[in-house]
Amino acid sequence: MSTGQQPPVSASLQVGGKDDALEQRLDDELTAFNARATGAGDPVPFSVRVTDSGDELVGGLTAWVWGSLCAIDMLWVREDQRHAGWGGKLLRAAEEEGARRGCTEAIVSSFTFQAPGFYQRRGYRESGRTEGIPGGHQDVHFHKALTAPR
Repeated sequence: MSTGQQPPVSASLQVGGKDDALEQRLDDELTAFNARATGAGDPVPFSVRVTDSGDELVGGLTAWVWGSLCAIDMLWVREDQRHAGWGGKLLRAAEEEGARRGCTEAIVSSFTFQAPGFYQRRGYRESGRTEGIPGGHQDVHFHKALTAPR
């Protein structure tokens, strides 16, 4: 009786440091698998940045769009400019860009020592937590429905 599975190949397992070629191959393979499974195509990255008059970075955000999903990867504001509204402006710009690109949902996560309240105040609802973050912290996962651009 055949299960349709191939027997494992003879291979060696190796543990090493950062491997850019491996990372790219895994990204390519998983992106192709995800596209076949969802029909959503490849994720498309984008960024939002704020610079001061001297062209120094005040803050920035990286994100990606995949089908109808906008995922915020990283959001950072320079320490001397925190609480000046830049975080909210960066996030709003990313949400608007995601909606412009057809997204109806946004996701983001924040460690408990970072800014989970920031996202909650901007309409994100907690959708889960991951334990085991160093220092006894958690990774808080958030979701928000986006509105179509006006």
